[in-house]
Amino acid sequence: MLPGDPYTTLEDRIARKVASPGYREWRAKVTATNGCAVPVRLFGAWQLHDATTRKVLAHHGGEIFVPCGNRRSAVCPTCSDRYAADAYHLMHAGLAGGSKGVPTTVTDKPRAFATLTAPSFGAVHNRFTAGNGKTRPCTGCGEYHHQADPRIGTAVDPGGYDYEGSVLWQANAGALWHRFRIALNRELANAAGLKVREFTDHARLSYAKVAEYQRRGLVHFHAVVRVDGPDGPHDRTPSWVTSELLDACVKAAAASVRLTVPRPDGVALDLRWGSQVDVRPIRANQAHEVENADGSISETRLAAYVAKYATKTTGKTDGTDRPIRSQLCIDHAKVSDHHRRIIQTAWDLGGLPQYEDLKLRRWAHMLGFRGHFLTKSKHYSTTFKSIRDERRAFRQAEVLERLGLEADSIVVINDWAYQGNGYDTDAERELAAALAGRIRDNRRRKYEQETHQ
Repeated sequence: MLPGDPYTTLEDRIARKVASPGYREWRAKVTATNGCAVPVRLFGAWQLHDATTRKVLAHHGGEIFVPCGNRRSAVCPTCSDRYAADAYHLMHAGLAGGSKGVPTTVTDKPRAFATLTAPSFGAVHNRFTAGNGKTRPCTGCGEYHHQADPRIGTAVDPGGYDYEGSVLWQANAGALWHRFRIALNRELANAAGLKVREFTDHARLSYAKVAEYQRRGLVHFHAVVRVDGPDGPHDRTPSWVTSELLDACVKAAAASVRLTVPRPDGVALDLRWGSQVDVRPIRANQAHEVENADGSISETRLAAYVAKYATKTTGKTDGTDRPIRSQLCIDHAKVSDHHRRIIQTAWDLGGLPQYEDLKLRRWAHMLGFRGHFLTKSKHYSTTFKSIRDERRAFRQAEVLERLGLEADSIVVINDWAYQGNGYDTDAERELAAALAGRIRDNRRRKYEQETHQ
């Protein structure tokens, strides 16, 4: 069956797939991945052997589908949902404690939710809403933009926009964050009258941050910052550290950070955080969520926000969620002209020897951003690996219980070979998407029923 059979409609191809002899087996493989949009296809076998006699106790062979694991919702909604759920548990454990090895006492520690933005590299079309709910005119062009206006976030004057500077800032955003952490340690130490090298003997800075793309194509960082005792979350925080002090130190540290890099012509470019540094207090969960006048945000809502940010893509379409291989990819990418200019700039700068270490061509599809989207300090909470290991152990225990076997009495043998990615036809892609939607709806209904009981 050809993907683009010109003699049949998509509906006909879907009907033919459903009526085919192997449909039930294919559907079971798709369901096993919860409807992954781009599954990895493997061929081989899985066996359970008796640890003593080496006798085969269970066997499964043939082709299987494995979830792609992509965090971006534009690429795979199913795996994006899983990533968001893991991100939520990772963030929430560090906020509320009581799970993943984090004590509930973290709720009482000084902590803040900080947002660090990129500076301006030129005027962009924007849409602001006043306190009374009325929309204000764009500060760049004076017009009123509706929410879906594709011009929002794009340069008002493309010829005068500093695309070079924006790409170099984006490529060094991780380095700016590193300097911010050092500066924050310094600000806290200075506030206590300590030398910087003495700070870790009294307290420890724990954090988790996520990068989110703004519509103008530049990332900003949302970070949960917590001050622990010197040995981590189980250790008592010094009494001189307060939430108010942490708030002031975050703002001071962000304002002090500077990184100088050369432009292509050798002129020095100072990279800084944007002037808008938002710091909000974090409050413990409440039985009934309400909007607080002080702008504070609850632990559960904050963890959900961060999980949502972690799965967002680079722009308004999925055109830039795949690596750029050539100039042809840039010319035909389904992105705005503004994003295309950013990609083109990253591609051009990536060809210059002086920026070889930045690997800008490799990250041109990410508009020059080279960092991880969700990172954390060692002592903030658990890790993605630990969460996935727990899930894997739970599934293994289910299989062993069904077979009546003990974990210490068996040896697991895996022998798989890579066959490819994705589905063979448009009909299979449509059916998989429908299955994914149904699974997602069923999960949502089950969750709503459980939470309202």
